[in-house]
Amino acid sequence: MSRAAARVGVGTRFRYDGESVEVVEMAATTAGNEVVLKDGHGRLLRLSLKELLFSDRAAVSPDGPGPSADDEGEIASVVLGQLDTEEKQKVLERAGHVREVLTGYRSGSGELAADDEPRASYDTAVPMEARKAAKAAELGVTTRTIERWVAGFLQHGEAGLAPRRTRSERSQTSVDDRWVETAVEVMVEHTDQSRPSRTVVIERTRARVVARFGEGAVPQPSRATAFRLLEELERRHPLFRLSTKRNRDIAGRPEGQYGKLRPTRPGEYLLMDSTRLDVFAFDPLTLKWVQAELSVGMDWYTRCITGIRLTPVSTKAVDVSAVLFQSFRPRPAGRDWPRHAVWPEHGIPRTVLVDVEGATGPGLASPPLVPETLVVDHGKVYVSEHLTSVCRRMGISIQPARLRTGRDKGPVERYFRTLREGLLQVLPGYKGPDIHSRGESPEDDAFFFLDELEAMIREWTAAVYHCRPHSSLVDPGLPGLRMSPAKMFEHGMARAGYIEAPRDRDLAFEFLQTKWRTVQHYGVEIGRRRYSGPGLPEPGIRSPYDSPVKNGWPFQVDPDDITRIYFRNPTTREWHTLTWEHAPSSEMPLSEDALKFARQLAASKYRFPDDRLAVADLLQRWNLGLGTTIAERRMALRLSREQAAIELPEIEVETVVSLPSVRKALGQDEETAEPREPDVVTETGDDDEADLEDLAEETDFYADALEDV
Repeated sequence: MSRAAARVGVGTRFRYDGESVEVVEMAATTAGNEVVLKDGHGRLLRLSLKELLFSDRAAVSPDGPGPSADDEGEIASVVLGQLDTEEKQKVLERAGHVREVLTGYRSGSGELAADDEPRASYDTAVPMEARKAAKAAELGVTTRTIERWVAGFLQHGEAGLAPRRTRSERSQTSVDDRWVETAVEVMVEHTDQSRPSRTVVIERTRARVVARFGEGAVPQPSRATAFRLLEELERRHPLFRLSTKRNRDIAGRPEGQYGKLRPTRPGEYLLMDSTRLDVFAFDPLTLKWVQAELSVGMDWYTRCITGIRLTPVSTKAVDVSAVLFQSFRPRPAGRDWPRHAVWPEHGIPRTVLVDVEGATGPGLASPPLVPETLVVDHGKVYVSEHLTSVCRRMGISIQPARLRTGRDKGPVERYFRTLREGLLQVLPGYKGPDIHSRGESPEDDAFFFLDELEAMIREWTAAVYHCRPHSSLVDPGLPGLRMSPAKMFEHGMARAGYIEAPRDRDLAFEFLQTKWRTVQHYGVEIGRRRYSGPGLPEPGIRSPYDSPVKNGWPFQVDPDDITRIYFRNPTTREWHTLTWEHAPSSEMPLSEDALKFARQLAASKYRFPDDRLAVADLLQRWNLGLGTTIAERRMALRLSREQAAIELPEIEVETVVSLPSVRKALGQDEETAEPREPDVVTETGDDDEADLEDLAEETDFYADALEDV
């Protein structure tokens, strides 16, 4: 049997730095074993034996045949791994027969001999040829077969007795390689196009082969062979079997070895993304069904959701900044949340919290984290000047993901899917992930307002998502342990040993939008709203800023609460709050979108509306539309249908032609005039009075609804 080992001693030859050398002396020194090498020119070289055996510069030159890494045959585990149970049993039986021929015992050892072993025909005193002939007669095969078994067993062991398998020849081996390459080229061209049929691909391939190589230069496969070939090529470039969107995603995979960022502690990477939710919601302002868009921030190491914001239709840069700010200052937890869903005020898990009383307080909805790097896509809101300036100010790096590569933010994309499957699909108004999954009229079941839907998502994330083990959250030291995001945060705390907190609470103002305005004698005007308050500079003072507006000053504006703006004195560096002149009439936070809608309503009802009247009308509308009881929701839905059927009228100005005397003079009789549309009268039912009575009982609704604002 050939050996894989080579004897190292005097006379052993090596290849060292490309030259053939021979060991002429070996010596043991205080530094270790050393050898003296002699090359073909008679030069001597002394080096350590360790260098000779383990360095990449040296390789032994064996003096006889033996196994090598570049042998044609496969290794034993590969050969035996391709056999099924019946074939493996047959190989074991053959190995027993071969060992009996060689040693007289089927086990190969006399210590494990059976009762009737060794049999007389296979005793070691019998010549080998006679033993082979006896075994051939016993099994009913030829002596040549037994000799082949013995030779294979002596060279490769049991693997040498396995049936020889030839590599399966693919169907395209009989097809010209030029035709195959052209077919792949045609399939790749359809990556960004609509899915073609196999017949179209075959016909285009044939036409291109003829045009490129000439008529008859490349043999054309038959139709059946071409179909089998496309089935094989489908594995290399999917085109027919999967959806076109999935095919584009596969085609966009990066070439070469995959790599990804590997977080090592909480807060190292914060993933941010936005998505349209697969459920309709109800806008309390316009009383219409709207598409809800969710923006979240996720800590990559722990998979904890650090910020959530739900907006109608589209997300703005200030919404993304608000999600980022929630990582610094999390929202408070709900009053009726379970204990395991509430984070202590410190942001540290209870298992490592020293202050026990701090854990019994109201708590937070998510852990506070100061991110080091923000991983975002190339959406306008994520590459906006507002967000980049905030990150630059906070010392946060921005790592943009690759274009149209969702896997770069895989964890947050998986959260969106878990949210859909775990919460959204059981809610009324669920419309499915695509148009083929949509119900007949899911908007008729839209029963939740945007703020209610956001509260549900926050509670589900805290009570279910953060406390459920994830298959991707694993410690390399304990590969069998699956941890939840809350446990992973605890593990990260023990691993990192610290947490970061905002150094200044006033940094929150820098997350808001900046508006440049001049200071007038009445204050500051933004969006036809006038603000004033202490700390505002005098109108005649020259602005020290090189603003886009002449003599302009910077003011921070929150679109979700336009009742106040914020101004920082450039001398004292202190922040001051400026109040809207009509803020006392609202008695609640008012968004910019709400005021815009209120102005539209007031313009349709009054000849000379102002903001005070518009806000008053909007509050009266909310008293009828923004409800929590079943009766109030029915009224809101009915009112929304009426509003959808009646467009807001525009103010019409009577012209000269519309006067009756002019129409008569022009010969336009009243009978030929177009009939006027009758006034739409809202139908009322017997249950409306009961609905109003239920509404009157909920007098303290807004006291509880606006606590989180």
